[in-house]
Amino acid sequence: MDFKFFKKLVLIGLMVYLPSQAMAWGMLGHRIVGEIADRHLTKKARKNIEKVLGNESVAMASNWADFIKSDPSYDYLGPWHYINFKQGLTLDQFTASIMQDTTTNVYTKLNMMVSELKKKDLPQDKKEMYLRLVIHMVGDIHQPMHAGRPEDLGGNRVRLTWFNSPTNLHRLWDEQLIEYQQLSYTEYATVLNYVSKTQRSTWQQAPISTWIHESYQIADKLYAGVKPEEKLGYRYNFDHVNTMNEQLLKGGVRLAGLLNEIFG
Repeated sequence: MDFKFFKKLVLIGLMVYLPSQAMAWGMLGHRIVGEIADRHLTKKARKNIEKVLGNESVAMASNWADFIKSDPSYDYLGPWHYINFKQGLTLDQFTASIMQDTTTNVYTKLNMMVSELKKKDLPQDKKEMYLRLVIHMVGDIHQPMHAGRPEDLGGNRVRLTWFNSPTNLHRLWDEQLIEYQQLSYTEYATVLNYVSKTQRSTWQQAPISTWIHESYQIADKLYAGVKPEEKLGYRYNFDHVNTMNEQLLKGGVRLAGLLNEIFG
């Protein structure tokens, strides 16, 4: 067997078998955010994005940052996906914390990449990588458990049962709650993609720190709403599906606003 072909097969296998709780929103959630964003791009932004990604859609590019975890040389990207906070911060405390933080996290790196992508002389390989990461990490920010608590790794250590299957709070919000709706990413985007011009403008004008604070507030409620080893099912879906859907929609609309700003 040709070595290059074998290496490609191994890489594909690693993509398929990556631990699910390592993927924010899961593949489906990220593609929903990407598809919604694509439907709000300006013509100019879409044209310029095509120059970077070619035939790869925003939705399909959204999972590159998780797929690349199969390559150890990209291990340094791990902390770029999330930011953790202590419990019970006031808005002032939260704002001070995020503004003073210079560590590697989704906030500092997302701001860095947006700044870099606006440079005219950024090399093509950097443009491609940073664009894929921005698409993914805007989705990450809108998954509430990516602004969770450090002591339990953003809910990964909060063990639960989802319809009789072992899980944890992070994984439940990454993928299981979305997959339970049984829609493709294009169907889901079509169902969600109803937003007024006023609402779209309000969401897009909010700074990235506000996006994270919203997720932090939701995460606090999610922590308070479960007990370790609790069995969850129909009622949990009923209580939280609207919150999840709004976060997916906000993620897509805000991603479009960011991409229009960079490439429009």
